Amino acid sequence: MSALRIARLRKRFGAQEVLKGIDLEIGSGEFLVLVGPSGCGKSTLLNVIAGLEKAGEGTVEIGGRVVNDVAPKDRDIAMVFQSYALYPTMTVRQNITFGMECRRVPRPQQEEALARVARLLQIEALLNRKPSQLSGGQRQRVAMGRALVRDPMLFLFDEPLSNLDAKLRVEMRMEIKQLHRRIGATMVYVTHDQIEAMTMATRIAVMHQGEVQQFADPETIYNRPATLFVARFMGAPPMNTVAARLTGGAEGLAAIIGAGRPDEIRLPVPEELAARAGPFRDREVVLGIRPECIAEADRRFGADARHSVPIEAPVEMTEPTGAETIVLMRLGGEALLGRVSPDIRLPVGAPARFALDTRKLCLFDPATERLIA
Repeated sequence: MSALRIARLRKRFGAQEVLKGIDLEIGSGEFLVLVGPSGCGKSTLLNVIAGLEKAGEGTVEIGGRVVNDVAPKDRDIAMVFQSYALYPTMTVRQNITFGMECRRVPRPQQEEALARVARLLQIEALLNRKPSQLSGGQRQRVAMGRALVRDPMLFLFDEPLSNLDAKLRVEMRMEIKQLHRRIGATMVYVTHDQIEAMTMATRIAVMHQGEVQQFADPETIYNRPATLFVARFMGAPPMNTVAARLTGGAEGLAAIIGAGRPDEIRLPVPEELAARAGPFRDREVVLGIRPECIAEADRRFGADARHSVPIEAPVEMTEPTGAETIVLMRLGGEALLGRVSPDIRLPVGAPARFALDTRKLCLFDPATERLIA
């Protein structure tokens, strides 16, 4: 049985349609991340699942039960909010047990659940403090604890880390992921941060303008983005997408960047991709190249040297990040980003030699902006 099933879901606010026929289904124990830019509809979708917003059309099923007309308190869900939503006059203990008090859960069961969750989240020493005495990360743990004592069918997280600093976000991200592995609960998590989505999810739904652009596991989302939007949104830095022309010859299909220019670059298309791209021969396409596929000249990409194409391109900018250096270069008249080792020094304004890995090239139809597959 699916833990959550959404079918043909639509939602309007006045004349504005914010959800346009959403279809999603996740099984028990999955970690679904809804990711997309501000205004894409991800928080509205979460609110419809929670019952805080009413669907215009379509159905929402939780645990096999249609809940369109079921009140939020009866949907067997627990929600963790962006703003923590803790009661300032109550202690941590009281914040966590307040919901159980309202449901008249017997005191021994409350104490057992409190002890279990406090131990799980490592907040035993904080139980007698009030929210004003806690750090942001500690408050977020308390908010999670209040949800965890419910033991619901579905946990809903509405951008819970957006108020934390960068270091704490990374720490809490790891804690939530470890928590999911320990308790095996079904979670739906909303974020605009694609790094959070890639590192935490078992499956990701990438949303844009009220539609799900792609629904797949993180590896598929990253390596085979279904649309140009997904390619440009997922990844830091995102995938390079440049105009190219497909041509065929004795050596097989090739993508040419800057066709007709003195500095045009010819990239051989891998056989598997060439078989799917045959109908686009002698046509314009959009070529997708991940930055990590462009590296220093002596980098080897696998055992087969055919996958590594030597290129020379002028360097326009470098951006050291510590673990690596991001390089902005000009290739066939197009700007592309590459990743090189941090100890390599590339003079800005001068040409440099690189190697380009063709195994993970993506081709997109410029008319539909969809992956050629």
